[in-house]
Amino acid sequence: MSEKLFHLVSEFEPTGDQPQAITQLGKGLQNGLRHQTLLGATGTGKTFTMAQIINNLQRPTLILAHNKTLAAQLCSEFQQFFPDNAVSYFVSYYDYYQPEAYMPRTDTFIEKEATINEEIAKFRHAATVNLLTRRDCIIVSSVSCIYGLGDVDDYRKLAFTIKRGESFPRKKLLEKLVELQYQRVKSDFTRGSFEVLGDVVTIFPPSGDIAFQLEFWGDELDKITEIDAFTSESFGERDECFIFPAKHNVTSPEKVARAIVGIEEELNERLAELRSLGKNLEAHRLQQRTNFDLEMLRETGYTNGVENYTRYLSLSKPGTPPTTLLDYFPKDFMCFVDESHISIPQIGGMFNGNLSRKKTLIDYGFRLPSAMDNRPLKFEEFEEKITQAVYVSATPGKYEYANCGKENIAEQIIRPTGLLDPQIEIRGTEHHIDDLMKEVQDTLKKKNRVLITTVTKKSAEDLAEYLIESGVKAKYLHSEIETLERIEILTELRRGTIDVVVGINLLREGLDLPEVALIAILDADKQGFLRSRDALLQIIGRAARNSEGRVIMYADKMTDAMEQAIGETNRRRTMQEEYNKKHNITPTTIIKKITDISKDLSGGKPRNFDKLTKREQVGQMLVELEAEMDICTQNLDFERAAALRDQIEELETKLRKM
Repeated sequence: MSEKLFHLVSEFEPTGDQPQAITQLGKGLQNGLRHQTLLGATGTGKTFTMAQIINNLQRPTLILAHNKTLAAQLCSEFQQFFPDNAVSYFVSYYDYYQPEAYMPRTDTFIEKEATINEEIAKFRHAATVNLLTRRDCIIVSSVSCIYGLGDVDDYRKLAFTIKRGESFPRKKLLEKLVELQYQRVKSDFTRGSFEVLGDVVTIFPPSGDIAFQLEFWGDELDKITEIDAFTSESFGERDECFIFPAKHNVTSPEKVARAIVGIEEELNERLAELRSLGKNLEAHRLQQRTNFDLEMLRETGYTNGVENYTRYLSLSKPGTPPTTLLDYFPKDFMCFVDESHISIPQIGGMFNGNLSRKKTLIDYGFRLPSAMDNRPLKFEEFEEKITQAVYVSATPGKYEYANCGKENIAEQIIRPTGLLDPQIEIRGTEHHIDDLMKEVQDTLKKKNRVLITTVTKKSAEDLAEYLIESGVKAKYLHSEIETLERIEILTELRRGTIDVVVGINLLREGLDLPEVALIAILDADKQGFLRSRDALLQIIGRAARNSEGRVIMYADKMTDAMEQAIGETNRRRTMQEEYNKKHNITPTTIIKKITDISKDLSGGKPRNFDKLTKREQVGQMLVELEAEMDICTQNLDFERAAALRDQIEELETKLRKM
């Protein structure tokens, strides 16, 4: 294909050692290398390097991140790099999720409870629709991509195209929509629903904010209009529209009928087995629960917990890996695993966490043994589906080194801004709080900010309280702090409302705080995860976005982890200094806007409020901003959610005055 599908938009060109990394990794992918690593120091533009490789190779791409926060940040960055392409966000759509479970010791059964975030569900549908309809796709995903998603062949085959001027009996259309799990509504128009008013059928697909208004003349489709599903504003007429199923776990009536037969056969076998063991209570329980699900499948083609019958609905053999997002990609896709030192172990741990809970449900008659096929991928199954991967990390783990070897690791140490890895000092713990107070005051005089890391929540709280009593604007930050408050604290730090944040491991990956010039690491010589070589390197990296960045480790002995982290930092700093000297570069602190609400993750069309009253305009904007803030809150997108909150407060004040 000669015409480029991906179009990278950036005012910058690759600099430093970015060109070398782009060339090396690109050639490796073209030559079919299975494993490669981008060892990139913090702030060296690893995301830009990934974008350049995607633009050069023109292949669909999966970007895998280890949590929703980083996935949201990466998605926003890639949308800016590729504004004309399909950049989608795929993470768990649960605001709250309690899987069904049974605790034999107390004879307690916990029903599955879930609250679905409809906005994130929209992004998930948009991702699968894009993958099946276009090549210029970048999907930024969390570990959710290794969980069952429904059969891709059924999802594709059940979709259908409606063309203007064609004969399409309205009754047949409505039956088709119900088969695809769309809900008929009279009000409360939501994604995955349709509305019928006379000869007009309006369909609201689950993958966006756009609805299709179909006007019939008899059995002939006379007109298709693309409208805003919330304001009914028209975006113009279309010649055709493509309708995908409202749910991923949807299948044909023929497969449902075959599945019911298979489920009934297994149920009878399992009941006989349980009764032969004297487990009559378990047999009765299983019979009631399964028969209810079968009745729902017969009547509607769907049941709550339908994923537990994956084996039969997909006509697969026992133990077959579930269909996941990875199966929606074309065969030539490539994968970047961001922060791979965390993401890879996380993927490896998903299967075992699900196994024990599911086995208990089966043993006590809550599920059939085939429910075991509703699971995340095993790590070796994940490896089989990812044919080419680039692992991206400042601190690659054992897996990356074992699979890549030195020849397949591209280093990216030089920062485009000329910034150096911070200088590191080691100071004893005697009178270390007094010493820390002096360093904090000196840093604040220069209008810079401070991060202090501790190893316990209690010490973080106590130190923050001491700083406040000493006249320093400080707050502590750890896992017990509510999500929205975390957002507020980190935004306040950037704005200068507070000057010091004291925290634990939350101050490692995923924070971009260029105002921070000093990081103090207390108890640096403690043994454990929080003070490992990689953890220390990640903490040190938080000071690498400020030209005055430095790190002080308070410790009474030199541990192996400290020695390795300091040695690696000094190695990188030497390379950076030599490059700056050769190219006459003066290090410059990164300048980053504190407020950035430029683009919705959905990539939807902008709203057109021209025909609404001023009060209606403000009201509609409030609805949209609150929905967006909810998503940012769930994903811990600190700055954006706080900025949206400020906008909401301003609009609410304006609305009260109208």
